[in-house]
Amino acid sequence: MNYSDLADEKSGFEDFLASCEHAKKVSLLATVDGLLQWDEQTMLPAAAGDFRAEQAARLAAITHAQRTQKAQGERLEKLAESSLATNGPEVVQATIRLLHEDFQKQSRVPGKLVEEIARTSIEAQQEWVAAVEASEWEKMVGHLKKMFSLKRELAACQSPELDPYDALMDDYEPGARWRSVDSTFSKLRKALAPLVRGCFESTKGPQDRALRGVFPLQAQQVFVRQIIEKIGFQFERGRLDTTAHPFCSTLGPNDCRLTTRWDEKFLPTALYSVLHEAGHGLYEQGLPVDWFGLPPGEATSLGIHESQSRLWENLVGRSPDFWEWCYPLARKAFPESFNEVTSDQLAEAVRSVEPNFIRVEADEVTYNLHVMMRFDLEREIIHENLAVADLPDAWNERFEADFGRRPPTAREGVLQDIHWPAGLIGYFPTYTLGNIFSAQIMDAARQAGVGLGEQIRAGDFAPLLHWLHQHIHASGRTLKSEALVEKVSGKSVSEKYLVESLYRRYGPLHGLSADPAESLV
Repeated sequence: MNYSDLADEKSGFEDFLASCEHAKKVSLLATVDGLLQWDEQTMLPAAAGDFRAEQAARLAAITHAQRTQKAQGERLEKLAESSLATNGPEVVQATIRLLHEDFQKQSRVPGKLVEEIARTSIEAQQEWVAAVEASEWEKMVGHLKKMFSLKRELAACQSPELDPYDALMDDYEPGARWRSVDSTFSKLRKALAPLVRGCFESTKGPQDRALRGVFPLQAQQVFVRQIIEKIGFQFERGRLDTTAHPFCSTLGPNDCRLTTRWDEKFLPTALYSVLHEAGHGLYEQGLPVDWFGLPPGEATSLGIHESQSRLWENLVGRSPDFWEWCYPLARKAFPESFNEVTSDQLAEAVRSVEPNFIRVEADEVTYNLHVMMRFDLEREIIHENLAVADLPDAWNERFEADFGRRPPTAREGVLQDIHWPAGLIGYFPTYTLGNIFSAQIMDAARQAGVGLGEQIRAGDFAPLLHWLHQHIHASGRTLKSEALVEKVSGKSVSEKYLVESLYRRYGPLHGLSADPAESLV
């Protein structure tokens, strides 16, 4: 539905329409900023980083000034007290409430701070590329000190009533509070500990040897494109490019950019990265186009966004049913590597469990340990209980405690993620929240008769995608994450769905019980 269809000038929609038009115009500037950032991660010449930082800073300042324009604030104040805010159509009520909340939050932040964060983000990300290549932590210390300091300042400005880490997390997962998240993560960690330990110690578990071989770049590009087109990604509304750290970026209602990195000796690096980013892309392509630039056309949260990417990456893409369908495509694409490998062997290989230094290449069972470590470390830095300079030691000690080994280099340890240089502090917990949400959403989908094994084996992904469009994507940002999941599933959000899913899919494969009951608190 086009929001302008709701207009009735005689009923006082003039301010509502004017506020919406203003917000949509500001969103055009935001998409230009997104284009600059996409280009910075994919195409930008190395020597152009400093100039791009200035471009990004200037554009951020202009966008912030437009976003916090006095006239818009006055309209929203008026609307917040109008009958529309309490008696209008639900979508209008939600739009007024969220635009007003956004304006209040953003108007507390000085334009100079917004500008400096944008500049520092580009400078730090450009240095990060060089630091990772050289595996030199010292290159990043100054940049990260500055970024964490700027983000503390941002937190104090935009939400002074909140704990600073809560204020930052609220940008990605509205309404989330770190103590509640920490409690959920503690229960999840305790419940998964026997599975992690059992998989590590198992002599029956599958190995990933079947996924190692010769996978020419061009063949991989054709292969992954076939797969994500089949699950529903529309290339006439998007594209796939190469980057150092995979991401999905939406630059307009019909312009969704996926990126990945490639490894010609290990297929999962690109395959599961692309499935993950395509899950984000399917969400973006499923949002209401007519509401682009307004809350009903925006994602609920990063946690719900991650639920969509992890659902397609893991709950679909690592299933035996998926590999039964995908196997002929894989054999045709990589005959040298797969002619003597069965679909069952591949389905088991993608569910091997072993300590991995790299988060984005970690198996499902251990993945959340990577996330929870980052959640704890960045929170300690924001709370000034840990110095940025001490991050490598803190990282290595925690990693050794969780995985029994220490990263041999900074590249495989503290430098591996782009999030901190980019200023995405408070983002990491959304990955595990997304896993929790995804398991509960997939359970609800299967209860509704979609996403079933026989459909996936037949390559019929449309019923699942249509159900997600209807029940997840169509809501936009009008509901918070937990309310959305509860509405879809009819049950309170719980980590038990994720725990049960992991035990069921990984336990027997590693000679363990599929029943996690004794592990649940």
